[in-house]
Amino acid sequence: MQNESAVPGQDIAMAEVLHFLPHRYPFLLIDRAENFVAGQSITGVKAVTNNEPFFPGHFPENPVMPGVLLIEAMGQTGALLSAKTLDLKRGEKTIMFLGVEKARFRRPVLPGCLLNIPVRLLKVRRNIHFYEGEVRDGDNLCAACNFSAMAV
Repeated sequence: MQNESAVPGQDIAMAEVLHFLPHRYPFLLIDRAENFVAGQSITGVKAVTNNEPFFPGHFPENPVMPGVLLIEAMGQTGALLSAKTLDLKRGEKTIMFLGVEKARFRRPVLPGCLLNIPVRLLKVRRNIHFYEGEVRDGDNLCAACNFSAMAV
């Protein structure tokens, strides 16, 4: 999915992420976003630290970020893309997952990883938003999937 000729877009700071997403600690899985292009694409950014609340149990001697949370991070990035594109006011509507397809996990995400989470909006049909997303640590693909969501 990497697109070297992508049009640079707007960067989104944490305050704006909090404005558009209902998620809060410990379940907010993106720190900021880059390259927002309304109705097209966005890249979420997450710095993974030793202090993440899931590491003590997954796994104590070998901390690995759970794959389901990688999918959630892609979903939150997609929700930010759609919420900002639609200029949803806080509490007005929430972007909710509908489905996940073709999920693949390629390499583990460990403490110290700086994740880039590019998400592209593929289409919107009957208020259902279809996306493709990836989780990358530098040039390394960690996870990818297609997913859908709806503003409810």
